[in-house]
Amino acid sequence: MKFQFPRLHCATIAIALLFAGAGSVLAAEAKLGSLMLEQPWARATPGQAKNGAAYLTIHNAGKADDRLLSAASDVAARVELHNHVNKDGVMQMRQVEAVAVPAGGMTTLKPGGLHVMLMGLKGPMKEGESFPLTLTFEQAGSTTVQVKVESVGSMGSMSGKAMEKMDHGGMDHGKSATTN
Repeated sequence: MKFQFPRLHCATIAIALLFAGAGSVLAAEAKLGSLMLEQPWARATPGQAKNGAAYLTIHNAGKADDRLLSAASDVAARVELHNHVNKDGVMQMRQVEAVAVPAGGMTTLKPGGLHVMLMGLKGPMKEGESFPLTLTFEQAGSTTVQVKVESVGSMGSMSGKAMEKMDHGGMDHGKSATTN
């Protein structure tokens, strides 16, 4: 006996599977072990800019510290973890070995602070587009997130007031991240 789905039913299943896959690729957050990676974003790059940066917030609901060790993306020739530091009253950007993500805490990569530096861009980052960014953690392993490109002057998807209203599940925000 041969079982056949009606054509309309097959088309419905195919469309549902297509959208289900698209949702996971375009999600604004990703879970990796005890880590939750939220709102990955980047600023659009003006003109022929050769460098850009990506930002996100990493929550660690686990009982052990973790560290972001590296990042990789095909949109740039080189990808590094960076921080801004104030040296004698002058802000300077420096590569860091790793970014600490404290147990029960969070780390925010943002303009003027920790960030993923994209050097030697292979093309402009245009508002409304997105690109994959692979993040590798010491404990949790690796995952790829989709980074949404926002406007040139953007400060990210969440304002300070929106962050204050957010329920962070009892995380200890008194623990701040450090670089190693």
